[in-house]
Amino acid sequence: MQKFIITGGRKLRGELALQGSKNSAPPIMAASLLCGEEVVLKSCPRLTDVYAASRILNCTGCKCSFSGSTAVIDPRDVSRTDIPETLMHEMRSSIIFMGAVLGRTGKCTVSIPGGCELGPRPIDMHLAALRKMGADIREEQGRIICSGKAHGTKISLTFPSVGATENIILFAVNADGETVINNAAREPEICDLCEFLRKCGADIKGDGGSSIIINGVPKLHGCEYNIMPDRIAGATYLSMTAAAGGEIILTNSCITEMEPFLSVLEQTGCSIMTCGDRIYLRSGSRLKAIKERIRTMPHPGFPTDAQAVLMAALSAADGTSIFEENIFDCRYRHVDALVKMGADIQAVGKIAVVKGVKRLHGADVVATDLRGGAAMAAAALAAEGTSSVSGIHHIDRGYEKMEDAVRLLGGDMRRS
Repeated sequence: MQKFIITGGRKLRGELALQGSKNSAPPIMAASLLCGEEVVLKSCPRLTDVYAASRILNCTGCKCSFSGSTAVIDPRDVSRTDIPETLMHEMRSSIIFMGAVLGRTGKCTVSIPGGCELGPRPIDMHLAALRKMGADIREEQGRIICSGKAHGTKISLTFPSVGATENIILFAVNADGETVINNAAREPEICDLCEFLRKCGADIKGDGGSSIIINGVPKLHGCEYNIMPDRIAGATYLSMTAAAGGEIILTNSCITEMEPFLSVLEQTGCSIMTCGDRIYLRSGSRLKAIKERIRTMPHPGFPTDAQAVLMAALSAADGTSIFEENIFDCRYRHVDALVKMGADIQAVGKIAVVKGVKRLHGADVVATDLRGGAAMAAAALAAEGTSSVSGIHHIDRGYEKMEDAVRLLGGDMRRS
């Protein structure tokens, strides 16, 4: 079992280009199923979740191959509509293939997906929406069996679920008539998916707002598309530098999309400047606690995926910070590891109270999910001594060779 060996105490300095978005790539890869021609995706991150999506595509009869950060997908020969349980369990977002395969072939069989254990992620919202659009869905022995052709309708989501919004869009782009999604997710990755589909010939309006309108078209064509930068990877490397001290320039950044995070991080006393696609951060002294409660919310609120790494940075800040997790249950599983490294954190229900300590120290910890693992790495870089972080297959789901990025910035981190 691989692990990261991290020795803290070094300031981070340097320039780092952000990878393509982990949360954009799999939905866009699923959307390529709907095209009648080859799709070329550039800035495709080299991640285990992306490779899991490629295996699902290949299972359906698509041909998916990689050359560096470019993925080439030939979706012309889709011949299989049942996705094996083993593939579905490789990543939590695999459920998005339900809308894509159903939209392409009129039938689909999937199982409940896997990935990080962040508490229940019910798919009832997905199923109710697809049923309203004309799908016949039944469940048998843990498998979800779908059939039917989509027709336009109005759907009002009870919560702006990213996954449900994506599934509806993918089923609706070739539907008969107009589909309206009210209370749709507004995340930048939704906009990235819609922009890709528009480039393939889809008729979609309103993404980025709370109502998305999709007018079905007979078919989609292929295209070449650049996947957006990863705003959560950006938040991670900025938090690492804030915690360890030093200076970083992030290039290939998505500044507007990262603003909900940047506006909070700036309150720690870091100097942050932006220009074009570049973000500059300098952390010269101890961080200050955040006075206002940090509430994770759907976009444009503070992103839940950045909660853990910011908590790691604030563990050694002056003062007390309070987090309120409003998106997922069980998203404070990294707290025990941070406490083992010397942090003073009390987590009960949705609330975590972080009292900054003078210094963290190295420890042997185990990552149990993607963002929690990144938080452990951030804390280790700021700590005295050496830490080992095992369970790094979770981290590999969302970060391209994190150890190489950290070493590029002067940090001491290696894979063992």
